[in-house]
Amino acid sequence: MTPARRETLLWVAQRASAAVLALCVVVHLVTVIVAVRGGLSAAEILSRTRGSTGWLAFYSLFVLAVSVHAPIGLRAVALEWLGWRGASRDWTMLAIASALALAGLRAVFAVFL
Repeated sequence: MTPARRETLLWVAQRASAAVLALCVVVHLVTVIVAVRGGLSAAEILSRTRGSTGWLAFYSLFVLAVSVHAPIGLRAVALEWLGWRGASRDWTMLAIASALALAGLRAVFAVFL
């Protein structure tokens, strides 16, 4: 793959993940506000979400969008601020993406299963 094609695909991936994140943040915030205004405690919220495949899918998508979006942004910051180029930067960002996905999905599964 040419460097220009790779950069284009990363640009598209970051913009697409940003769109998913925007929707996820709105749904999450509205849900939290409705739950808190409804007087639900944390225990009541957890009892309602546990076993819900819909919320499991939603928050898994949220985590995966973060895992794509954040490392691509950090990659650009590493280039602009540090002048960091090359494979080591890309492998480091892949490691960050993997860590975000692993930690986030672990939390999602702990809450929903």
